[in-house]
Amino acid sequence: MKIRNLMMAILLFGSLSAINAQPIEKGDKVLNLGIGLGSTLYTGSYYKNTMPPVSVSLEVVVKDDLFDDKGAIGIGGYAGFAGTKYDYMGWGYKYSNIIIGPRGYLHYNFLDKLDTYTGLLIGYNIVKATEFGTATGWSYDASSSRPIWAWFAGGRYFFNDNFAGMVELGYGIAYLNVGVALKF
Repeated sequence: MKIRNLMMAILLFGSLSAINAQPIEKGDKVLNLGIGLGSTLYTGSYYKNTMPPVSVSLEVVVKDDLFDDKGAIGIGGYAGFAGTKYDYMGWGYKYSNIIIGPRGYLHYNFLDKLDTYTGLLIGYNIVKATEFGTATGWSYDASSSRPIWAWFAGGRYFFNDNFAGMVELGYGIAYLNVGVALKF
């Protein structure tokens, strides 16, 4: 409930600012801050989130003037974190996942203040697993760090030249990320 109220206040503040937002251009830097809904990492009846998925990404627009001045290309970095607990009758694992890596973006702006994009993350999922409780006959390592890739598609609605609401769908730290974007 508190997160929803905070998001509404941020969106209201942004909408009261200047209205003439421009699409992204070469040289722009955009910082995305998001919270995830729907974990892509662990599912099942014994799994519970201990920390909702959160993410931060920074993009630099390196090419614009594509697709009749409506498209652009960007590159940047991504970091996401989530915590999960597997608990089966008092025994289980606490997991922490950190996903890091570079991302590439392809933008197409359908409307003046709406920046839509798709892209690909190629990175690494760093997994830490800590066992708790006691169980007999169980002996295995639950850590599974590995290289990953993730496709994503998103949109940013700019309330002014520097502030936007952000939504991303994909297969990174969460299926759906919502948050804010700051352009500088």
